[in-house]
Amino acid sequence: MVELTSKQRAYLKSLASNLNPVFQIGKGSVTPEITEAVGECFNNNELIKLNVLKNCDDDAREIAQVIADRTHSTVVQVIGKKIVLYKPFKENQKIILPR
Repeated sequence: MVELTSKQRAYLKSLASNLNPVFQIGKGSVTPEITEAVGECFNNNELIKLNVLKNCDDDAREIAQVIADRTHSTVVQVIGKKIVLYKPFKENQKIILPR
């Protein structure tokens, strides 16, 4: 997990505004399959957006934290039912955060 400053968080939010959600979390909430799929998505992307469907009874913030903990990523923001997660590549980072 990466600790983000407010400036870095704002930068990542601006990048995420153009992203489409890559996963939808539904009635089953956070399953091991969802966690694994999100983890694999971080092999190709440093920043991903998730969508929590209306039929999911769990709180989006709790879902975001659980997925972040399991995938060793950082929650950038949760707005309504949208979750943005960030996990930098170990080598050759594509997203260079401001200091």
